[in-house]
Amino acid sequence: QVDAVRVYVNSSSENLQYPVLFVVRQQKGVLSWQVPLIFRGLYQRTYNYQEVSRTLCPSEPTPETRPSDQIIFVDVASMAPFNIAYELLVTRLENFQLETNKAFNFTASPSQPQYFLYKFPQDVDSVIINVVSDAVYPCSVVSVQDIVCPVYDLDHNVEFNGVYQSMTKQAAITVQRKDFPGEQFFVVFVIKPEDYACGGSVPSSIHGNVNRTWNLQRTKNLQVTIVPSIKKSVYVQAMFFSFLSFLSFYLGSVVVAFVHYIRVQRKASAGRLTSEHGSGIMTSSRPISASTPEGSSYGAIDESSSSGGHQMSSPERRRTAGSDTDSSVEEESDFDTMPEIESDKNIIRTKVFLYLSDLSRKDRRIVSKKYKIYFWNIITIAVFYALPVVQLVITYQTVVNVTGNQDICYYNFLCAHPLGVLSAFNNILSNVGHMMLGFLFLLIVLRRDILHRRAMEMKDIYTLDYGIPKHFGLFYAMGIALMMEGVLSACYHVCPNYSNFQFDTSFMYMIAGLCMLKLYQTRHPDINASAYSAYASFAVVICLAVLGVVFGKNDMWFWVVFSMIHVFGSLALSTQIYYMGRFKMDGPDSDLGVFRRAMMVLYTDCIQQCSRPMYMDRMVLLIVGNLVNWSFAIFGLVYRPRDFASYILGIFICNLLLYLAFYIIMKLRSSEKLLPIPMFCIVATAVVWAAALYFFFQTLSSWEETPAESREKNRPCILLGFFDDHDVWHFLSAAALFFSFLVLLTLDDDLDTVRRDKIPVF
Repeated sequence: QVDAVRVYVNSSSENLQYPVLFVVRQQKGVLSWQVPLIFRGLYQRTYNYQEVSRTLCPSEPTPETRPSDQIIFVDVASMAPFNIAYELLVTRLENFQLETNKAFNFTASPSQPQYFLYKFPQDVDSVIINVVSDAVYPCSVVSVQDIVCPVYDLDHNVEFNGVYQSMTKQAAITVQRKDFPGEQFFVVFVIKPEDYACGGSVPSSIHGNVNRTWNLQRTKNLQVTIVPSIKKSVYVQAMFFSFLSFLSFYLGSVVVAFVHYIRVQRKASAGRLTSEHGSGIMTSSRPISASTPEGSSYGAIDESSSSGGHQMSSPERRRTAGSDTDSSVEEESDFDTMPEIESDKNIIRTKVFLYLSDLSRKDRRIVSKKYKIYFWNIITIAVFYALPVVQLVITYQTVVNVTGNQDICYYNFLCAHPLGVLSAFNNILSNVGHMMLGFLFLLIVLRRDILHRRAMEMKDIYTLDYGIPKHFGLFYAMGIALMMEGVLSACYHVCPNYSNFQFDTSFMYMIAGLCMLKLYQTRHPDINASAYSAYASFAVVICLAVLGVVFGKNDMWFWVVFSMIHVFGSLALSTQIYYMGRFKMDGPDSDLGVFRRAMMVLYTDCIQQCSRPMYMDRMVLLIVGNLVNWSFAIFGLVYRPRDFASYILGIFICNLLLYLAFYIIMKLRSSEKLLPIPMFCIVATAVVWAAALYFFFQTLSSWEETPAESREKNRPCILLGFFDDHDVWHFLSAAALFFSFLVLLTLDDDLDTVRRDKIPVF
């Protein structure tokens, strides 16, 4: 048991010109202070205290002295030309050493800080220091310092040594034995003279001309409990759980693929048997299918009968069955050079009832190559975006480790398990699901792509007019985006704070945007946006997100400009969607002619046909979509949410859900059906997203507030004693995104045996 001594001094003098100086000399150090003790706040405000109490640094017993002997010299001096009365009291602390799993209550104030000693038990390698208080204010600081004298226990020097946190009602610091060679440390508690660092306001008594306050009552009751942290075996269990949970998705995919393979082989055997009995119809003349009657769909060959001998469109007639491979000499500038397409696409795309054959007239090889640009571009973007992010978060973590300032990063400190240089390894490990499921989705898409290519090599040219055109470039891009979301979310959680939250959301914007593009591409393969324009649009969104982080907190002008961009952008995009990309504001017309044409279109389609638009379904979707987006714009303009990145993400997600719901409704209206696999994926997506959002809204920290206020929301781990609510959100959101991607991949498998001139466009 280590003994400690506390010195209490009091002086009635208020003369700041002649303070009383106290110097305490010990075996290994000197401690000094003055009375009145002066603390400085914002704007040159001062807080003076006439009562001061300090704990002296305990000295270890030596062979020359008995354990209870401590030699202390106390010098009292003043330069005052008159006598000053003071009181000096030296007491021995009975409860200086804290015990494991035992709560200890005490009181502290700005002029009377407290610190205590803790020694690691033999079987404990890591502990969590939990500090709680019933009162929010006064603002306080909890510090962990090595056994070095003097101990920094005043407001102006507590940040000079060790690890520290600001605190209102709750604080938690994880301490590891390896960081303290002596296997012991001091826990220091300092009360700040002002509360602005914890989100409080400046006391009203010092407003105006008064800039000096005497003996302000700022006493705080605190309770500290030191509990053992988790053992290394829990780390191993958590890692096994994380990887095995998502490896089960790989196993499930292998089982589904094997079952599908068995069914395809049985159908192929049945088809050959039918051919041998003289059916006269070769399997090679049947349509391409990525579906079986049971709904298992991986781009295999359907052996069901179909009518042959139908007429092909002129560009399709030029192709042969073996010409499906991409050519490296074709450029994107060749996409629209076929004169027969240029001559009639304005007429075709303005028909009241469009079918897929009207919007899939371009050469499949060139269109497929166009969509593969999405894949290569997102890899390039990911590399150039991720490398600076990794460098920045490493710098953040280094600053935290070197300075000991744990107010830089907004962790859930009650469930932050360090590993190596990382302060919260559990928040990083929980993102492994995004990377593993993103890679699995790439494998599933690759298998579909390979099977589809094999099917194309086995079929004749007539089967090219069946089903949704198979272009996998956007699916590959979605898989890469899901993996990068895991990487960047892990980077954000290295040191989560206000400045780098955009890293966690950037690829979420891209995922939502790519999903909308894929939905649109499904029935509009010839007129979907190019990769360059799509990624340029995402770049604009990310730039707006950065501006929102910088200016979105208080600047009204930013919200006015953003709301205008949002509203006019929605209208412009709606116009392009409504007219299938044939409404152009450029060309040979003069400027006056452009505006005259715009007015004529507005008059014809919005006034004359207001009661019955030419494209009713599209008009309903666009009206609802614009109302939703205008509502978001008005909400942002009125409330100006601080979390601008989440605000933009909400806009993307709502638009995606709206479009997906419209697509499914129109699909069912068109007498199309949902096969078992897409139906299962839709149900799984809804269930998993609901569970994920429940954990997402269990707020465990918030960089919209001060670090001390954010710690009030911290909560213990809920899964394996290692993962918190936000980690569960990571697990479930990865699975939900994976199922969402499978919905888009399998949604139209029922159309693989339907002619394209029978598939409606909506």
